[in-house]
Amino acid sequence: MTAPDRELHPDTWDVLRSTALATSLVTGEVLAELGRDHPEIVALSADLAIPTRIGEFGAVHPERFFDVGIAEKNMVSIAAGLAACGKIPYCSTYASFLALLCCEQIRTDVAYPRLNVRLIGTHAGIAMGFYGTSHHATEDLAVVRAMANMTVVAPCDAGSLRWLLEDSVAYDGPIYFRLSRGRDPDVYAERPAGFRIGAAETLRSGGDVVILATGTVVRPALDAATVLAAEGVDATVIDAHTVKPLDVERIVAAASATGAVLTVEEHNVLGGLGGAVAETLLEQGVACRFRRHGLRDEYSVIGPPLQLYEHYRLDAAGIAGEVRCLLGSR
Repeated sequence: MTAPDRELHPDTWDVLRSTALATSLVTGEVLAELGRDHPEIVALSADLAIPTRIGEFGAVHPERFFDVGIAEKNMVSIAAGLAACGKIPYCSTYASFLALLCCEQIRTDVAYPRLNVRLIGTHAGIAMGFYGTSHHATEDLAVVRAMANMTVVAPCDAGSLRWLLEDSVAYDGPIYFRLSRGRDPDVYAERPAGFRIGAAETLRSGGDVVILATGTVVRPALDAATVLAAEGVDATVIDAHTVKPLDVERIVAAASATGAVLTVEEHNVLGGLGGAVAETLLEQGVACRFRRHGLRDEYSVIGPPLQLYEHYRLDAAGIAGEVRCLLGSR
């Protein structure tokens, strides 16, 4: 394992930053900062240091960065070994490769022994667009959520990603980070009081319906609430950035107050956020109108990401339409 200095020359990252193509994918930048105070942090890549931005850590701390090549399963097992030796490894590749290809290694080498490995799956959901089904990850939440000991988070913008990464250093147990391609618009202007792993964040309060969103669709959910407000529908919007463990108390309280819940995720409606919330509401005895929104148990068609989000009604207009269906106004 070596740190490829030529690939990770700091000038490379200056060029990438100037393109402003991945303004919310701040993983490497944040980890490089954290690495200065935490020598136990190490980072791993599987030949995708640049697009996942994890290589920015390697540019600052080359002696603690390992690019294993196109060997994702080995990367996860190596990370487990490093964690067993007291390191805090952050390993990153595309979500389709990490959660799906490396499912066995995550379960057996990381989750079962409850090691402090941070798995960072980027370009999740349908963000890879025309790269096709092999590169889409619309099952990853369901896969990792079903593993005992796993914590699952999906930041919605650069700020929330930064705060969750910072909190992850001292967090006990493995974490799966679900990220997009790095073009997410800002949701947070500053860190809210009480923002932490496991605590959902109420971004907007309303009395008619709750929109529970995670990851990339949080911003469109907020925009949908603005559209609905002009029609007289007052929506609560909650950022469920932690899919596991779910913030049961906040979700139950919001569902009980409004009597209507829409979950939104860039994921199959089976097994992800919608499934987790449905299980919670049923177990807690909450009677409400409920609808899951995402891909309807299908593989995505192939096309540019923005067009795919519109096609699957994961934009503001589509989410607003789903709320209207839920409330019976369309």
